[in-house]
Amino acid sequence: MHMMYDGHNLPMRLFRFLGWTLRQMFGAIPEALTTVTFDREVSRTPIWLAQGNRLANHPWAGDADACLPRQVDTVVIGAGMTGASCAYHWSKLASGKRLAVLEMEDPAWGASGRNEGLIVMGRYFAMVRDSVRPHLERVRPDLTQDRRNRLAEQFAAAYTRSAYRNADLIEQTIREEGFDCDYERNGWIQARDDVDQLALRESIAAGERVGFDDWTSLSPEQVWEKGGMVVDAPAGFSRRAACFHPAKWVWCLLERALDNGGVELFTRTRVLRVEDKGEGYRVDTARGSISARRIINATESHTASLHPQYGDFIHPVQTQAAFGEGGPEGMKPHIGLSGKRAFFGRHGTGSMVGSDASRLPPSKAGSNNPSRFITKFLMGDLHRYFGRSHVHVTHEWSGTPGFTVDEFPVVGLLDGKGQYVIGGMCGSGTAVSFNGARHVVQQILEREGPDDYPVGYFAPTRLLDPENHPWPEIEA
Repeated sequence: MHMMYDGHNLPMRLFRFLGWTLRQMFGAIPEALTTVTFDREVSRTPIWLAQGNRLANHPWAGDADACLPRQVDTVVIGAGMTGASCAYHWSKLASGKRLAVLEMEDPAWGASGRNEGLIVMGRYFAMVRDSVRPHLERVRPDLTQDRRNRLAEQFAAAYTRSAYRNADLIEQTIREEGFDCDYERNGWIQARDDVDQLALRESIAAGERVGFDDWTSLSPEQVWEKGGMVVDAPAGFSRRAACFHPAKWVWCLLERALDNGGVELFTRTRVLRVEDKGEGYRVDTARGSISARRIINATESHTASLHPQYGDFIHPVQTQAAFGEGGPEGMKPHIGLSGKRAFFGRHGTGSMVGSDASRLPPSKAGSNNPSRFITKFLMGDLHRYFGRSHVHVTHEWSGTPGFTVDEFPVVGLLDGKGQYVIGGMCGSGTAVSFNGARHVVQQILEREGPDDYPVGYFAPTRLLDPENHPWPEIEA
């Protein structure tokens, strides 16, 4: 009800939701299931991890006597896209300083291995602006409405600039390093109904007005040609989004970092607590403790569980997906495809469908508990946009990306001292993680480089302590 009918009062929400439910129960889902079958035991392993994990149980798989170091310069907590990116940049920039990456399961186990497999350019300019503005109304009541609007646009511009650079850096790195992670940059189609057309045109114009041209539109004929998707109205299109294998990306980054030196990886090593020891930190794990000068929390939706003193300023949101053999023959591979409430992808001889998002308590971060009802509903949407086809579902999983209250990421110091956080990607982790990791590693090592994450926009204090946050000057 909240996602689909947020603009209505409660009685109207209930009425419309009841009508939608009846249509699903007696129409869309039964019709979809005439061509959908399920394995007797559907696997909860994401399709990206179905062939195993190249870095499982590292380093103990190859050295049973390995142990944690007693002291390193910096500890990274988490070995998903963000933690792996930190390791890669450290191996390129550091000289003689040690970094340890600690992962409670195996690399890409969490949200980094349970997603759609897109490198997004980020939430487009108008979407970021409209997501940030309600939060600014709550925390900046001292500003006039016009000045809040201008500040929201500045936030959107800062995010979009960083996301554009992030996507380009990922492509450059894949090409230069020769990473094999199934990378293709063909864009991302996002369907819109007739009622959405004015908003689509306005969002495109808003980005173009301030120099951001990635977000545009395609005609129904172009949507069919590029994606094999049937729509009745122009669709949104992110021109420079890309597809890849997210787990392979994580593994490639970590393997190159380990080869370059200065980086150690310890999987299946849960961090229990981080204690400030004055001159540094002690990281307690189930395998022992490590002393470090700096900490990078690449913990995303797990941040609130590890650091309850900061509340749930980054909270988990459940998304889910399913994969099955078969699916629409006309669906084009290597391109992002989305309906109003679902995403789709062609992978090898099968098809993936997915959707988001429901907020969960911090204790549920990392849970893998997909809803079979949602899978069935998504199959109905698959038929809606691509026509009827047989799908035999073999994998079904859920993940928990991290969201902030203003749906804007945090990149910077968490405690004002030496503990950093990169998170709150709001389902767009591939728009932040690689460039955000470069930024934080660059700061720790005191290296020169572009400042794509200014404190006024990205520092966690805008959420944790807005009264004392160094808000950016409002431009004329």
